[in-house]
Amino acid sequence: MALDARGGRSRRDMSRPGSVRRPRAGEPAGAADQDRAEPLPETVTMRLDGRVALVTGAGSAGGIGYATARRLAELGARVAIVSTTRRIHDRAGELGVTGFVADLTDESEVGALADAVAEQLGDVEVLVNNAGLASRASPEVLRPVAQLTYDEWRGEIDRNLTTAFLCSRAFINGMSERGWGRIVNLAATAGPVNALPTEAAYAAAKAGVVGLTRALAMEMIADGVTVNAVAPGIIHTAASTLAEIKQGHGTPVGRPGTPDEVAAAIAFLCSPAASYITGQMLVVDGGNSVREAQFR
Repeated sequence: MALDARGGRSRRDMSRPGSVRRPRAGEPAGAADQDRAEPLPETVTMRLDGRVALVTGAGSAGGIGYATARRLAELGARVAIVSTTRRIHDRAGELGVTGFVADLTDESEVGALADAVAEQLGDVEVLVNNAGLASRASPEVLRPVAQLTYDEWRGEIDRNLTTAFLCSRAFINGMSERGWGRIVNLAATAGPVNALPTEAAYAAAKAGVVGLTRALAMEMIADGVTVNAVAPGIIHTAASTLAEIKQGHGTPVGRPGTPDEVAAAIAFLCSPAASYITGQMLVVDGGNSVREAQFR
């Protein structure tokens, strides 16, 4: 077990209803609506004061996860961050938040993480599934489909899609009980919008993230929980290669994006101000996916 926190399984009262109740099996249509008032719009604010937020994949000080955690903390959230290595504790110290180490492709470790966060901070109300792409523990695979091994395929799917599934599943019941929650999944333009050679597994996983986002949004819509995705294009992070940075200068904006710009979009979707947005994918790519062709 790689999880760096103690604590047993939290015992939640599963009988406590949320603000909106789903019809029970065999219940006449409309019966669930008779004992609740029509939901009211939320206050339009970006503030997350007192909300507990978990950001996955925040081990790099130059990455999107780190920038997102910093922005959520600035908005008043009590933030937990997680990555696969102990460097997360350095990031947590820099941000003044709580850090955990866990392998988010492992079902048992995700469950232990959920318990540890609940014990130390409280029930998670905001979840940002940022873990994915490459990590120190699992480097990126760039190989044509004909040369891609099954283990490499599974590794990309697990790192980029299974992590979002396991983490979402670990927290949605609690969000549903409380009648409020925000989930933001990190997709990418690769897969949902376009694709590059040698990235089939990554593209398939990110396209899957969008499918997961939309399906889960419809499952949770009656419970006050929104689920959205952000799809970054070329972003200058600590992991960017010189070729990627150069490619970013060819976008319509004329430069690659920054982690802070992606974090701003994520933070908005996490906020009460985004209460009427769910099941959507917000592209953050400097207009690159809109341009039909580059003319010289």
